[in-house]
Amino acid sequence: MKKSRRKLAERAAAVLPPAGSGWRTNRLRLPAGAGLAAVALWLAYGPALDGPFLFDDRYLPFADPAQQRLPLAGWLAGVRPVLMLTFWLNYRLFGLEPLSYHAANLAFHLGAGLMAFLIVRRLLEREGVEARLGETLAAFAAGLFLLHPLQTEAVSYIASRSENLSVLLAYGAWAVFLSRREEAISWREAALVLALFGAAVTTKEHTAVFPALLLLTDYYFNPGFSLAGVKRNWRLYAPMALAAAAGLAFVWRVLSQADTAGFAVEGLPWQKYFLTQCQASWIYLRMWLLPYGQNVDHDFRAVASAADPASLAGLAALAAVAVLAWRLRRRHRLASFGVFVFLVLIAPTSSVVPIKDLLVERRLYLPSIGLLLILVALLARWRVSQARLTGALAAVLAACGLLTWHRNHVWASPAALWEDAVKKAPGNWRAHFQLAYAYYESGRCEDAVGQYARAAELSAPDVRLLVNWALAADCAGRPEEALAKLEQAAAMEKSAHVLSLIGMVRGKQGRREEALEALAAAEKADPNFAMLYVYRGHVYAASGEDAAAAREYRRALAIDPELAVARESLAAAEGRLRQRPVR
Repeated sequence: MKKSRRKLAERAAAVLPPAGSGWRTNRLRLPAGAGLAAVALWLAYGPALDGPFLFDDRYLPFADPAQQRLPLAGWLAGVRPVLMLTFWLNYRLFGLEPLSYHAANLAFHLGAGLMAFLIVRRLLEREGVEARLGETLAAFAAGLFLLHPLQTEAVSYIASRSENLSVLLAYGAWAVFLSRREEAISWREAALVLALFGAAVTTKEHTAVFPALLLLTDYYFNPGFSLAGVKRNWRLYAPMALAAAAGLAFVWRVLSQADTAGFAVEGLPWQKYFLTQCQASWIYLRMWLLPYGQNVDHDFRAVASAADPASLAGLAALAAVAVLAWRLRRRHRLASFGVFVFLVLIAPTSSVVPIKDLLVERRLYLPSIGLLLILVALLARWRVSQARLTGALAAVLAACGLLTWHRNHVWASPAALWEDAVKKAPGNWRAHFQLAYAYYESGRCEDAVGQYARAAELSAPDVRLLVNWALAADCAGRPEEALAKLEQAAAMEKSAHVLSLIGMVRGKQGRREEALEALAAAEKADPNFAMLYVYRGHVYAASGEDAAAAREYRRALAIDPELAVARESLAAAEGRLRQRPVR
């Protein structure tokens, strides 16, 4: 593991700009400190870099044997082709080595931070901030973006690559827009902005709000509080408007059909979600200003009614901030702009489009640039020497880096991640369920049984919980408890999975006929469930009937040729058959 880690570090170092140099493309000059930022990131995120795949990571295409065999076109056929391209490259180059996936996420995060530097510096220039101070503040903003502990979920969680890669592309498009040579964008610059924006949207759909960000930028800064800039940049807005209709139709179709995000989420109408997010937005802001209480699964509930006082207070506060920012837009242009940037960029996930998970830390990754703009606008007015300012900002970044390093220890293993979640939200049944599964996978079966029991106390157990609980009980040497849970699950759903597990447990107890009876019922429920034939093969093998066992293993492989346990069991049964004397 250390060797592969060193190899990746050497590859990364080979493409980083050397210290003291700059890279210039159409006035986009990256800071000389890019290499230092990379080292700081590698140290801050180091504890999680060697961590395994976690939670939804295991359901990504590279973990699916069927997907692995597809050509590149098969990987790109979905709604996020740019994201899938990066996973395809990861898999083709490094297989299932988690470090390579973590390193790619970290590289995308570094790129997004460098784009944040360019954006902030260009806006400070437009505000007339002195060059040296502007460089310092832009570097601080980029450093805070990179090292803030609240970014951990968007970086250390491989499934969040859609977040940091889409933001890298969207920020890149914005940086190109701000760095154009003339106030009126050229065809070449417009094409580059559109290409980056298109790549961002096909990485994650929340970046579809980007055109609103450009319009806001032109209103505030081209030349200032006027729509003249929108007219000047018709080369960009005209093709963007033409693409908008098709894009909106696609997004609407997705939002109308999805069951985890969109207007079809059961029990979560848009009005209820909107009021809930009026509270959630302030929790995000608190965690950004005072980064404590982070959790992979916040136990945050939807409001009970439209009259919820906390939600109404949150809505009133957001409206007051927006009104104040608008009224002060001429005296405090950059800070006012930052407020509306934040509101625009958080809107896709925290406004009227329901999402099943109500509070998720990675949702602040995209809109955090708005908060950074507010912060640097305030710091630009701080009357203090350059040396003292630089020292204070460096201390803040060091503290954030330490907090991020500490937070990444939690992301180093499934057990650590979910132990942290349970500690911070002891009433969250899902956290207990995930902790139980983590314990089961690591062989801590007794601990897993206890966590499943706790999850069942917090929420009525469903089939999935009962099945997992039964497997943990069986692993802990409690077959009767395992059978009781499986029979409870079978009363809810007589599936081939549940019935075959009953056969498996009975077979391990030596109850041959009862096991075969349960497996026959499983076959009747679904003859294409491969594992039932594996369990039946095990029953025959335990009775010394290796020929019958081999036949069952072959049936399993005919259904699922990639089923490793069937292949290994077949080889063992055939080996025993070969060793028997011929009569």
